[in-house]
Amino acid sequence: MAPNSVAVTMEKPDNFSILEINGSDQSSLPDNKRKSISPKQFSWFILLKAHKVVSVLSWLFSSVRKRIAFSSKHINEEEDPKSRGKQMYRFIKACLVISIVALSIEIVAHYKKWNLDLMNRPSWEVRGLVEWSYMSWLSFRSDYIAPIVITLSKFCTVLFLIQSLDRLVLCLGCFWIKFKKIEPKLKDDELDLEDASKFPMVLIQIPMCNEQEVYEQSIGAASQLDWPKDRILIQVLDDSDDPNLQLLIEEEVSVWAEKGVNIIYRHRLIRTGYKAGNLKSAMTCDYVKDYEFVAIFDADFTPNPDFLKKTIPHFKRNPELGLVQARWSFVNKDENLLTRLQNINLCFHFEVEQQVNGVFLNFFGFNGTAGVWRIKALEESGGWLERTTVEDMDIAVRAHLNGWKFIYLNDVEVTCELPESYEAYKKQQHRWHSGPMQLFRLCLPSIIKSKISIGKKANLIFLFFLLRKLILPFYSFTLFCIILPLTMFIPEAELPLWIICYVPIFISLLNILPSPKSFPFLIPYLLFENTMSITKFNAMISGLFQLGSAYEWVVTKKTGRSSESDLLAFSEKEEKLHRRNSESGLELLSKLKEQEMKHAEQETEKKSIGGLMRSNSKMKKRNMVFKKELGLAFLLLTAAARSFLSAHGLHFYFLLFQGLSFLVVGLDLIGEQIN
Repeated sequence: MAPNSVAVTMEKPDNFSILEINGSDQSSLPDNKRKSISPKQFSWFILLKAHKVVSVLSWLFSSVRKRIAFSSKHINEEEDPKSRGKQMYRFIKACLVISIVALSIEIVAHYKKWNLDLMNRPSWEVRGLVEWSYMSWLSFRSDYIAPIVITLSKFCTVLFLIQSLDRLVLCLGCFWIKFKKIEPKLKDDELDLEDASKFPMVLIQIPMCNEQEVYEQSIGAASQLDWPKDRILIQVLDDSDDPNLQLLIEEEVSVWAEKGVNIIYRHRLIRTGYKAGNLKSAMTCDYVKDYEFVAIFDADFTPNPDFLKKTIPHFKRNPELGLVQARWSFVNKDENLLTRLQNINLCFHFEVEQQVNGVFLNFFGFNGTAGVWRIKALEESGGWLERTTVEDMDIAVRAHLNGWKFIYLNDVEVTCELPESYEAYKKQQHRWHSGPMQLFRLCLPSIIKSKISIGKKANLIFLFFLLRKLILPFYSFTLFCIILPLTMFIPEAELPLWIICYVPIFISLLNILPSPKSFPFLIPYLLFENTMSITKFNAMISGLFQLGSAYEWVVTKKTGRSSESDLLAFSEKEEKLHRRNSESGLELLSKLKEQEMKHAEQETEKKSIGGLMRSNSKMKKRNMVFKKELGLAFLLLTAAARSFLSAHGLHFYFLLFQGLSFLVVGLDLIGEQIN
């Protein structure tokens, strides 16, 4: 036998503990290797692993500290200190401190192998102050804290199920519309395309404020709408406070006016009331009485040339129709993860909510742009009011109370762009969720006293306002961001899996159906919606109780993105416009040359002014830090650690990934950074 060979003989076939080992080199065996590891070496191994964990945590906290310091130095001057949600942040910090203390106690209890049976022991068996404190905590928790948390969780669960049922009913209504092919249709004789004198007079309004990136494309798209030139007027309603930008916009208007477009530039001296004040001021002009309809486009919206021919004819032979709303489409929906997640939400809003409400109720919330109003409906409903930050929803509710009907056209799309930074998106969502609560307080007496049917009153109060504007952000934040992490420290109130997993995934599947290409983003969408609940809840509270931030209006920052197909279509429209103004090829050529020379001169002037503006306002792109999101991140991660100790399974994974989602958003690592 070789000197290094090993012979193993087994005396009992079922017992492997009786072994005979022959050979000189016994160090090659795994058992010997394990025996050769000393306790000192094992301690060093544990210390190295602990050092790595501490290094990662210290890097994370230092990054957060730097972000907070940098953010506090470069905070936007336009932000009102009242709008920073200090009370909400203090509440989250208090929950975080309580959870950390509870986690420390639970860690001690875990390693001491204490459990609920400790409460049944006689007092003389309790050893030490820590064990007595833990027993007191268990008794206090079960008698006082657990009943409150259980009651609140049951209440939020009921709201969650009601809202989920509403989503399911909306989806079933959308399926029915698709199955029956129900949609507003035009008759062949609705509009005489041959006789231009029979076209109604249409006013186009483009409200804007400091829209340096998008004013050209919006003015250009509106100027190329296919409608008789003597039957249309374009109002560029500029509320910009930068004199250089005002010159640029006015120059762009004059360029299109020289091409024969009936367009005017209007700038208010007293700029109050934000967008509502701008529109209200424009409607006071004397010439407005000559127009029957008004189409509104925000500065980043570019309608197709046939927009008016697809929307205006619906008003003919329908005197009760007050509004025709078109759908939004987005040129930058695939730009980053943030825009992809926004696209899922807005696709559901337009494809399901707006379409179902338009078909079955003849009412929905006006989206503020890409819509055509009958001017008579605006005037009889009281016109634009400056009392809330959602003037579009305000006028829609008042028009509905006055008996006007709405039509939603899902097949007519107007392109625009989505906010690409989380900061811009957060401010937009704050306005969109605080305004409805302001409006609800103001409109509730009018709704109750109105002459509309009881069913329409119930729809406005319970579905339109309470369920979709108040209950949704309330239960989403309370149930998934506060109650769920607290239940990790209060096992008596533990939430079942179907609440935190099965039903939310099912509802997310319903939300994602209108945009099937976004299916791979199902889980990020679910986590991100819970992450946004803190912003929506804070906005809802500020609007409901008329806090300072409820009146905050910040223009959503835009980039002016446009796809290649849009640019190609733009050039084709330009060519058709020149061809209409010429009678021969030679005349077309001479006019094109003159316009090219003039355009080159204007571009040189614009570049010089634009360069001056950019040099004055140039700033480095920066990452923000969002303290409320960051506080919730650590709260959820603390609860995840407690869940890990008790081996909760899916609860742990949900808390872990939801906490990481809050951490990513809190450190502004989603979307683009802004100037």
